[in-house]
Amino acid sequence: MRVAVVQHDVVWEDRDATLAALRPQVEAAVAGGARMVVLAEMFAVGFSMNVEHTAEAEDGPTVAWMRAIAAEHDVWVTGSVPMHPRADAADRVRPTNALILAGPSGEHLRYDKLHPFSYAGEDEVFQPGTTPAVTTVDGVRIGLSVCYDLRFANLYWHRAAEVDAEVIVASWPGARRAHWRALLDARAIENQVYVVAANRVGEGGGLSYTGDSRIVDPMGEVVASAAHQQTLLFADVDPAVVRDVRARFPFALDRRTDLGPA
Repeated sequence: MRVAVVQHDVVWEDRDATLAALRPQVEAAVAGGARMVVLAEMFAVGFSMNVEHTAEAEDGPTVAWMRAIAAEHDVWVTGSVPMHPRADAADRVRPTNALILAGPSGEHLRYDKLHPFSYAGEDEVFQPGTTPAVTTVDGVRIGLSVCYDLRFANLYWHRAAEVDAEVIVASWPGARRAHWRALLDARAIENQVYVVAANRVGEGGGLSYTGDSRIVDPMGEVVASAAHQQTLLFADVDPAVVRDVRARFPFALDRRTDLGPA
């Protein structure tokens, strides 16, 4: 499956302006043969805590935009959205940072970010999710995660055998770009999976973002990467490559599971 990462800027807290600017970039990704298009964390409004202004319902304008593009171009589109809680949520007050995967037949999957970023006060505004998410697209088993989730290796270890590719969307600031790049490579190497990671560029909320989006293969080789500017990254994700790497280097069989929680 051909994937495209859209490394893009965001018009701070202005959904309509950002979506208008993103549409031609997504269409360029489709023209490049992508079956899945990956956008950043809170891709329409930026990593804002102003949820009174930015949060929307699951059938709100951003998800509607994603679903329309997915249907129009017969592709999958993913990125995160500040979203009001599910109807059956125990805490119906705070929204979640919800990663949406919209498909070409009108379907969509929602994953609520498990680890709100307390360093920036995200945990005071957003309710954490409760359930990891793995799905299958065009025969590729995909794990979904958002930004700060990346720092918690056990999330990825526990599902490694069920996943061919980890899709990670982020608004990861340039001040800690070395951490971002190292952790992405580590998740690919230790779990023998593809890592498809989208991070934004530009300025927003007083922070600077350098992008450093990348696609890493199951041997830890960087297939595509970019920094500082808006661009598209493409790569082919092949489950057969994952199976071959794991067969040749069966490291996961030696992982201890009796040492307690990570």
